[in-house]
Amino acid sequence: MKLGVFMLTGKELREVTQRHQEMQEQFRTVSIVGKEIEYLGKKFLVFKTVFWPFEDSVPLVENFVVRSEESVLDVGTGSGVIAIFSVYKGAKRIVAIDINPWAVKCARENAKRHGFSDRIEVRKSDLFEAIKENEKFDVITANLPFRNKVATDFVEATVWDTRLRVNKTFFKQVGKYLNSSGRIYLSNANFCSVREMKRLAGFHGFKVKKIGQKKMPGGDPRIFFAFELTRK
Repeated sequence: MKLGVFMLTGKELREVTQRHQEMQEQFRTVSIVGKEIEYLGKKFLVFKTVFWPFEDSVPLVENFVVRSEESVLDVGTGSGVIAIFSVYKGAKRIVAIDINPWAVKCARENAKRHGFSDRIEVRKSDLFEAIKENEKFDVITANLPFRNKVATDFVEATVWDTRLRVNKTFFKQVGKYLNSSGRIYLSNANFCSVREMKRLAGFHGFKVKKIGQKKMPGGDPRIFFAFELTRK
């Protein structure tokens, strides 16, 4: 089976776009005090413009591996979901980064709610901008915006990546912050540029293995994937 945007028809892609726009409207209209979301049996607070915990990250959260005492860098942390599950899996130290100041506030609040403020450090950062030159991690996780579609604000950029700038920059820089035997875990979907992700990964010295997937029910055409990347 070939993975990529070509798995969907034009009609299905338009349906996906409509679903994205409906989600984005929900993200924009969250009240100032936030909204509580239940996800995989745990509760998270989300603020306006921040991506809610959703099915897209389920294959990653259920299948990524963090060994006891390992360090994790969570890129594009959003509400902090993957960073928090990293602690539940045994991570010793997590740095969570996001360009959206509301996401930074959200991730810090959720780390506090789960009792992990001493293990999770949240930084405002455009990708690796706030990571020090000598900082390296055993695991790097990322649920990046993975559809090549123009994003005009933080809300749209939770799902859409204009000309794949975020993805291209991520792969260009990520190796500098990963320990030699480290692992990268990424989310993606059948309506996105999976083949481009694999091409970028291969060009920058990584091999890609699919570790999980989740098909949406009820005629929803979306299928979400999780991938593990290791150095060749």
